[in-house]
Amino acid sequence: MLAEPVDVKKQVTRSEWFKSLSKYEKPVLRKSIWQLINTFVPFIALWTLMIVMLQRGAPYWAILPPLVITSGLMVRIYIFFHDCTHSSFFASRIANKVVGAFCGILTFTPFDMWRTAHTTHHVTAEDLDHRGTGDIWTLTIDEYRAASKRTRIAYRIFRNPIFLFCVAAPVLFLFIQRFANKTATKQAKDSVTICNLGLLAMFVLAHFTIGLKIYLMIQIPAIAIAAAFGVWLFYVQHQYEEVYWDRHEQWDPIRAALEGSSYYKLPKVLQWFSGNIGLHHIHHLRPRIPNYNLQQCYDEVPELRTIEPLTLYRSLNSLFLALWDEQQRKMVTFRALRT
Repeated sequence: MLAEPVDVKKQVTRSEWFKSLSKYEKPVLRKSIWQLINTFVPFIALWTLMIVMLQRGAPYWAILPPLVITSGLMVRIYIFFHDCTHSSFFASRIANKVVGAFCGILTFTPFDMWRTAHTTHHVTAEDLDHRGTGDIWTLTIDEYRAASKRTRIAYRIFRNPIFLFCVAAPVLFLFIQRFANKTATKQAKDSVTICNLGLLAMFVLAHFTIGLKIYLMIQIPAIAIAAAFGVWLFYVQHQYEEVYWDRHEQWDPIRAALEGSSYYKLPKVLQWFSGNIGLHHIHHLRPRIPNYNLQQCYDEVPELRTIEPLTLYRSLNSLFLALWDEQQRKMVTFRALRT
């Protein structure tokens, strides 16, 4: 664990290593372009392969391997979208918005609407008094015990891994994000309209070319699988046993970044598909660092390597964590209610 919140903030932000992180924030055009090429070329190729296979009467199960890989590429495209919302993928604001909006259509996510919620997530992450925007629904033990029976049932259903990743995740991307929030700005509402029109254009194009049935046979399971993996990545990087949470008066943004966002150490192939987002503690510390600079930043700044990695095996324990215990200061399972 790090030092006390106030001391940590002063110590880290005044340190030379923290200041040196600014050099990693500079977008590199050739890296951005190369990421787009090495992702979209196989993405288009796999779509073409699956379309041809279905048109020639191949059994549906035969397209499952390329379908899963396509879903992984959609997760990677979502990371590009994510970087664009932070204005970190390109130096150009317009390029970030145009590419971000395009990637958002491919991943069923409106650019400005999501950017607003995600910005709130960054400034309130692990703040117990400012939950509810851009995060996973999380209750403390005391809040759960004080909640109505209906709320407790809803919470248990929501925190069930099967519901969260197999039902809620695809529903979020396929349906919920088709509508703007009541409090959304005009810009955010417009981004929902643009995204929906883009999706409509894809449906119409598919109808007059490959056929809507073939398109949906590929698109729906692909977005559902990608949504499940994407929500898992977001979930596990803020929902693990030793995660940092605090009430607003004691909440420290540096601790929230370094202790409230995990370093999810994945195998290299999964790290590639997830666009280095596993280095989440660095991302929350300096959100303007492009995904392609995160590993270099980690390798060159020793202070960032003091964070204990969350391995793929250990991360599975997070599936059953559901409540924040303010006394023990850790995430616990529903079994803790019995004590």
